[in-house]
Amino acid sequence: MWLEALKKKLLKGSKITTVSFLHYIRLFYRSVIFVVLLVCYIVDRVHGKETILTRMESIPAVLWIVWAVFVLEMIFRFFPSKTESPGCQKQFARNYIKSGKTDIKIQDNNASMLVLLIWISFNLVFGALHMKGIFDDGIMILLCSAYSVCDVICILFFCPFQSWFMKNKCCSTCRIYNWDYAMMFTPLFFVSKTYTWTLLALSVILVIRWEITFYRHPERFSENTNDYLKCANCNEKLCAHKDQLQSLWKQIEAYTAKRKSQLEKESETGDLK
Repeated sequence: MWLEALKKKLLKGSKITTVSFLHYIRLFYRSVIFVVLLVCYIVDRVHGKETILTRMESIPAVLWIVWAVFVLEMIFRFFPSKTESPGCQKQFARNYIKSGKTDIKIQDNNASMLVLLIWISFNLVFGALHMKGIFDDGIMILLCSAYSVCDVICILFFCPFQSWFMKNKCCSTCRIYNWDYAMMFTPLFFVSKTYTWTLLALSVILVIRWEITFYRHPERFSENTNDYLKCANCNEKLCAHKDQLQSLWKQIEAYTAKRKSQLEKESETGDLK
């Protein structure tokens, strides 16, 4: 009941859609998980313990609840849903709305390979540090949790992959949208536990299914051939949030520059006096 009341309060008089609201819920509980893990790791290190895995496994109910939440999130991605982002839903035949055009344009396809190489190289550094004993399993778990928070931040606020590499219009047209869980769970490759490897394995299966669909039905992934990806058919409207954030940031920059200029003038006037 409280969740429904919170949802109505947030949606009332705002541009937050149901899909966006669910992203905020994910951001909340993923952030809580990260903070709790970080605190536990610091406390364990202070007391001379090497990893937080022992603490996690000492409370199996919590461990398996968190595991189940992420497993369910990934399982839902395998099926069409109106509460998921259009970015991951464009793979399904039911969401393919023929535009009448046949020219498939996916400008960010080559950039996706660059992102893959960068991500693998980036995480191989952490993996090497883990194998050298500099990073323990706890650090890899923390990395994974931090990635999970950053994943939602990329969707809601700012995505470096979109801005610096992919150059796609929005999340709806993102070529690598369903790579998110595999990227999130990459550090788990170095943590030899059943619950970590099952998360990683399921995320990889999700990517494989996504890539097979892409190469078999590229027309579903192109805004030029699939009207489902048009702004008019978007049920997420995250661009509005990002535009508001960018507008606020520009206002802050303008105010800061103006205030700095005023202080410099006051300083010069004071010097003259």
